[in-house]
Amino acid sequence: MTSQQERAPKRNAANGTTTAADTMRAIVQDSYGSADVLRLAQIPPPRIADNEVLVRVHAAGLDRGTWHLMTGKPYLLRLGFGFRRPKDRVPGTDVAGTVSAVGPAVTGFAPGDEVFGFGKGAFAEYAVVREDKLARKPANLSFEQAAVVPVSASTALQGLCDVGRVQRGQKVLIIGASGGVGSFAVQLAKALGSDVTGVCSTAKLDFVRSLGADHVIDYTGTDFADGAHHYDLILDIAGNPGLSRLRKALTANGTAVITGGEDGGNFSGGMNRQFRALALSVLIRQRLTMFVGKVRSSDLQRLTGFIEAGTVTPGIDKTYPLDRMPEAMRYFDAGQVRGKVAITI
Repeated sequence: MTSQQERAPKRNAANGTTTAADTMRAIVQDSYGSADVLRLAQIPPPRIADNEVLVRVHAAGLDRGTWHLMTGKPYLLRLGFGFRRPKDRVPGTDVAGTVSAVGPAVTGFAPGDEVFGFGKGAFAEYAVVREDKLARKPANLSFEQAAVVPVSASTALQGLCDVGRVQRGQKVLIIGASGGVGSFAVQLAKALGSDVTGVCSTAKLDFVRSLGADHVIDYTGTDFADGAHHYDLILDIAGNPGLSRLRKALTANGTAVITGGEDGGNFSGGMNRQFRALALSVLIRQRLTMFVGKVRSSDLQRLTGFIEAGTVTPGIDKTYPLDRMPEAMRYFDAGQVRGKVAITI
């Protein structure tokens, strides 16, 4: 095995840039498919552009987007990420680690800084992250905890605040409350002063309660849209309720925010329902909208405030070493995860 010293960053005499050692361990995929397409390999480390940071990865996080890029579904995403095979062989975006090198245009980070953010090729010993998608790691989090924050917590924050425009005292319903985004959304909504109801399966009711939800609904036995309760804001995370059910559960002027969606078929995924929501929203008093989450340094810094204040804590269900990445993905795909899964490198 390559020693720690041999993997340390070194100067490239040919072009004067700082890179990692000659090879690194990484998970690679050369085709779309199930977790079987993921394999551990020894490959050259990535190079950074002027505005990028090279991170020595200590941990990476799994999220639904990584699953989509592994399977290549829905097929529409292949237009941007590779039609026949992934453009980027090393999967993974959520990353936490130590800055190894910085591009000449980077001003906010230096080697040795402990950071977390959204990059390329997170399931490897080194990953590349743009400066505007990186932040300093919260002091009270481990690398594993920090690694599961960027995509899921940013999506929850944007869904509630930027898109949902949540207000203190509002009644908020979170569909998919036990998942990666949902587990952060419950905590953030509570921290923002909302009365929070979480929807999840029977086995995960206690987990959602532990996140601070005021009420929980077991979707296997109770319909959130039974007309008994109405909500000012619904955050629907990768759910599949029809728009009529969402409207029935909203107040007269309520807002439903849809993000994700897994039941719309292999071609477009859940996007059809989201586009119908936008079209319908212009004709009614209720506001139906959708968004695709993004990771920005400014949002990571906002989240750090909640995390260091103790009002938001990443919930990690399981942690796997890098060489068991396919096993981790199978567990994720089985729908058993409570919160998040981390990969240690």
